[in-house]
Amino acid sequence: MTPSTPVSVPLVTRPLGLWGSLKHARRNLLEIIPEIATRQPIVSGRTGIRWHMVMDPESIRRILKEKVDDYPKSNTTKAILRPAIGDSLFIAEGAHWHWQRRVAAPVFSHRNIAALGPVMTAAAERASARLEAQTGRAADLHHEMVTATFEVISDVTLSGGQAFDRDDMHRAINSYISETAKVSLFDLLGLPDWVPRLNRMFTQRSMGDMKSVADAAIEARRAAPHAGVPDLLDLLLTGQDPKTSRRMNTEELRDNLLTFIVAGHETTALTLAWALYLCAFDAGVQTRARAEARAVLGDRAACAEDLSALPYIRQIVDEALRLYPPAAFLSRTAQKPDRLCGRDVRPGETVMLPIYALHRHHLLWADPDRFDPDRFSDPKAIDRYAYLPFGDGPRVCIGASFAIQEAVIILATLLARFRFTPVPGRAPKPVLILTLRPEGGVWLNVEPAH
Repeated sequence: MTPSTPVSVPLVTRPLGLWGSLKHARRNLLEIIPEIATRQPIVSGRTGIRWHMVMDPESIRRILKEKVDDYPKSNTTKAILRPAIGDSLFIAEGAHWHWQRRVAAPVFSHRNIAALGPVMTAAAERASARLEAQTGRAADLHHEMVTATFEVISDVTLSGGQAFDRDDMHRAINSYISETAKVSLFDLLGLPDWVPRLNRMFTQRSMGDMKSVADAAIEARRAAPHAGVPDLLDLLLTGQDPKTSRRMNTEELRDNLLTFIVAGHETTALTLAWALYLCAFDAGVQTRARAEARAVLGDRAACAEDLSALPYIRQIVDEALRLYPPAAFLSRTAQKPDRLCGRDVRPGETVMLPIYALHRHHLLWADPDRFDPDRFSDPKAIDRYAYLPFGDGPRVCIGASFAIQEAVIILATLLARFRFTPVPGRAPKPVLILTLRPEGGVWLNVEPAH
């Protein structure tokens, strides 16, 4: 490994077959991506059902934007997520998705996201205090970032989270992602989701408990609205579809609230953990970022108003999202006949967008495995559909600006105050189950910045 190439996953160079695909997919979904997918616009095959991996930006535009209704989320994706988040905004289709999106979109307006900035700043201060107590030794920055972002999401969804036990909630989420999201043989064979998957039956109790807690919090908020800056639950409770005046009932509120809680903290925690790993990996990048952060912040923590003055910190976040996208593998099911890259796609076939391979594609990125935040010094120079950490089209991640704001605030605050160096022999391994996690944690030495 050279100093310019951080950890990556060796992609497969031979056909795996059904059982090999199952073994690799359950261990690490990235391991089923063929290496040729980083050099070709499309790769097709059959593992039970016929599939296509698409890395061509124009074809991806067609799938995510122009023909979005013809390529809904795959049945496997829905089967994995529905037990936890119901028919929420993330997996709903058609009219049911449209009206929920119209209700939720104003919740994530720039004004509302900026108003939640103080919550992120406070979480950055608490994370800094925890790391202060660990200076002079190694710390698991993935664990620390999970703690920080879960504080943020519980504060901005339920105003402090007094209505639930944060540790219990996080354990339920972690169990769900670790076990329930693993691919089963039935998924590869294309069996309908009403056929039971044993690994998705074991976490039903914890999911039920989580839903009960959320339901109780919603009803309590209806009975006694809280004062102060409206949080996401307040905004959802008062939101209505501008076309139909429909409001979300308790079940719909709960499913969307849990979507924001599960996705909102997990993806940002991973972005921060990988960004800190990369900064420790490249001391020059870290030094430059620290100089920018200190020039803007001095001794204080970052806030939402600082974002425009922290362009290099933002570039580091963007490059971390390129190398280690939390949602590194998207899957769709074709509903109508189509042609992608000159290849026939038939109804019922699986169309996969391996974002991990797209972001490391040799036809789209120069020296794609190298860590280089300066790639993003001019975002307009990057093909919009070559870089998709939040998806795109009508179903682009509704919380993207929330995640970026939070990541820049916390990263800038920590880099201004601490110096991070790698722990020899403890490099993280990128492992994709539902999200792209650093197996083994992100262990870094923590020292005060001088």
